[in-house]
Amino acid sequence: MDAQQVARGLGWFSLGLGVAELITPGQISRLVGVRDGEQDGLVRSYGVREVVAGVGLLTHPAAAATWVWGRAVGDVLDIATVGHAGPNDPHGRKRMANSLLMLSGVLVVDVLTARALSMNPPTLAEKVKGHLTGKGGR
Repeated sequence: MDAQQVARGLGWFSLGLGVAELITPGQISRLVGVRDGEQDGLVRSYGVREVVAGVGLLTHPAAAATWVWGRAVGDVLDIATVGHAGPNDPHGRKRMANSLLMLSGVLVVDVLTARALSMNPPTLAEKVKGHLTGKGGR
């Protein structure tokens, strides 16, 4: 699997996560260990960010490196937000710790993918071929 394929998968992941954050912010908050309702507006704004990143990755594969670097910055923001939330109950702390581990893993994937795309950008021929075949520039 090449970096362009991973970027496309990250685009779909962003879309799915963003829609979930927009539609069910309270459930997302509980999933990461934050009390329901406290951060709904913030979670929805993060959902908008994810949807924009997903649409960008899926519709502009030639600029995938830029979109994936943007996702990485968003990952850092997510880690800071979840880390700052600090639930009081033990189950919430465990969920928060698990969420921080998952977010860190996604950050690693985003950074490695963005680096690979930045070091090996698609050629013009690959961009045209990907555009014509719908395979995202590779």
